[in-house]
Amino acid sequence: MRAAEERYDTDQDAAPLDMLAALFRARGWPCETTANELCGEIQGSWTNYQLRGIWRPEDLVLQILCLPDIRIGKDKRTQAQELVSLVNEQMWLGHFDIWSNGGVLLYRNGTMLGDDGMLSLDQAQALVEIAVEECDRFYPAFQFVLWGGRTPAEALEAAMVDAAGEA
Repeated sequence: MRAAEERYDTDQDAAPLDMLAALFRARGWPCETTANELCGEIQGSWTNYQLRGIWRPEDLVLQILCLPDIRIGKDKRTQAQELVSLVNEQMWLGHFDIWSNGGVLLYRNGTMLGDDGMLSLDQAQALVEIAVEECDRFYPAFQFVLWGGRTPAEALEAAMVDAAGEA
């Protein structure tokens, strides 16, 4: 383990994956890192999410992927794509996609970092929290389409009403 991964002064900015790894360790979330990727797991409100941080140093871009454990079969792909379009209209940061290879649903958000390519603890926390919150917010809508037999518009409306009613 590199010394930078062992302990961070969280008042200092750090390399993006090092800061994400420090955040994961501080919260007790399991994660593994490679040269340009962090992969970890976070418990959301509905399910566990696989979270990946992918660092592109040549572009100074950190991409956050959050994958709820949802695979979309070919028979539901059209409805799920319609729901993704409706959901993405509701979002300010990031977007949902369905990977064509395997039908995996994912949330994706790319962040350009400054010229130094460093990430602050506040930025790391915000990126992770936003990813998990958006997955939690729309998870029911995808379940309504995939398992509840609702149309994409009905599913989104039902999920938004449920979310508004939570305290």
